[in-house]
Amino acid sequence: MTSKTEQTGQAGQAGQAEAAAEALGYEQARDELIEVVRRLETGGTTLEESLALWERGEELAKVCRSRLDGARARLDAALAEETAGAGRAEGGGGKP
Repeated sequence: MTSKTEQTGQAGQAGQAEAAAEALGYEQARDELIEVVRRLETGGTTLEESLALWERGEELAKVCRSRLDGARARLDAALAEETAGAGRAEGGGGKP
């Protein structure tokens, strides 16, 4: 059983690790995630190490997902702007 102090310390470390993961760019997070998966697939780690790797992998996957979602939103916005611009050009852009 863990004490309240240990739980608070663990929560603080988890928050710091998550913040560090959020600071990574997509490529960095993806590359680290690939390495985490490789280490998990290779085996040879203790249960505690495997759990820590799994948790890190989850954080990295979340960062990758977030970065990809952001990129998709930017692409969608650019395409919508382009479509709207083309519609104005085809419509003559003049006043009725």
